Amino acid sequence: MAQVTLIDTVSPAADGAARPRHPEKAHRPDAPVKRKPAWIRVKAPGSPVWAETRKIVRDNNLVTVCEEASCPNIGECWSQRHASFMILGDTCTRACAFCNVRTGMPGPVDDAEPENVADAVARMGLEHVVVTSVDRDDLDDGGAGHFARVITAIRTRAPATTIEVLTPDFLRKDGALETVVAAQPDVFNHNLETVPSLYLTVRPGARYFHSIRLLQKVKELDAGMFTKSGIMVGLGESRNEVLQVMDDLRSADVDFLTIGQYLQPTRKHHAVADFITPDAFKAYETTAYAKGFLLVSASPLTRSSHHAGEDFARLRAARESRAA
Repeated sequence: MAQVTLIDTVSPAADGAARPRHPEKAHRPDAPVKRKPAWIRVKAPGSPVWAETRKIVRDNNLVTVCEEASCPNIGECWSQRHASFMILGDTCTRACAFCNVRTGMPGPVDDAEPENVADAVARMGLEHVVVTSVDRDDLDDGGAGHFARVITAIRTRAPATTIEVLTPDFLRKDGALETVVAAQPDVFNHNLETVPSLYLTVRPGARYFHSIRLLQKVKELDAGMFTKSGIMVGLGESRNEVLQVMDDLRSADVDFLTIGQYLQPTRKHHAVADFITPDAFKAYETTAYAKGFLLVSASPLTRSSHHAGEDFARLRAARESRAA
């Protein structure tokens, strides 16, 4: 097994000049990078199917969170023709301390993107697709209308494909949430990312209880829609804080919880405080099920969209079983 770390510290601008990927982090002192433990190992990407998936993404001029966020599971997922599409460009208006997506002022929205995403979904034969985005605080609706257009395009081109959206928080964007829910995705996911006490340092542009309320409101708008949220651990949180997050999410009637290990993209990002052991992840999973979640995925390499298709099938089965 090879250990893979994907790092992109500079990106070419439209004028061809090099620009820092994270200008707001450029002058920060380097944070120490801890050696990964034996239980965090992934295969290096490069299989023929991985190459085919990459070609489809490139041919349709698409962005994936798999690449932009340096996901450690990209080799596995792309080799199974699984990819999570990141719409609304590759540049985020937020500057979270954990995230490797580039930051700055985004370009204009690509009107062809909904059809391009739908074409890629059809060509890849996806049974389940995850659509996420950067934060677009510069747009009046935060990009909600574009999410809706992407969902509609996929429904038209690949009607059998189930759709999961992983949205921003739409902070101070009245009506944005309603627009996305009205487009009827099968799963509405919005990640809390971390515990409330770490928001100022890890996720300074967001508000913890706004995110909780967002997830709660999805159920108020459509009680049958599955809701999902996830956090990273290893950022310096305590176990009791993680348990409180579970309680807050259950108070919002969230169905599915993911918990994964935070991995530091570069020395300029938030340092890893701890590597959480597989046994500790198992204990979190057991506790979360006891608190009433329909489905829980908790492991060092768990990510929001990892095994999303298989998890959606399990989620539906869990609801049916509980109803019975």
